[in-house]
Amino acid sequence: MKISRTYNAWYAHLKNGTTKPWLLMALMSWGIALFEYLLQVPANRIGYQVYSLAQLKILQEVITLSVFIPFAIFYMKQPFQWNYVWAALCMVGAVYFMFRG
Repeated sequence: MKISRTYNAWYAHLKNGTTKPWLLMALMSWGIALFEYLLQVPANRIGYQVYSLAQLKILQEVITLSVFIPFAIFYMKQPFQWNYVWAALCMVGAVYFMFRG
C-alpha cells in the first residue's frame, strides 16, 4: 500500500515550475517519486501478507484520491467539482465489494 502518491511530484511543477527547465523539473519529480517508492515497496510487502493483490490496489487508489483531491483544491487552486464526490462514492463501493466476505 502506498503511503502517499506521486501526484505532488507529477503535478506540483505545473504551479511553481513553469519557468524552470523541464529537465530540472523532471529530475526533481523523479527524486520525490523515488522517495515515495522507497516507502511503497516495503508497505506492499507487509500489506501482501494480510491483503490480496486486488485489495492492496483498491487501498492504493483510495489513498490516491484522498491525497489528490485536497492537493488539487487547496494547493493547485482547482475549483471543487461534484465529480470528486461521485468518484469517492464509487471508491467506497469498490472497497466494499473488494473486502466483503
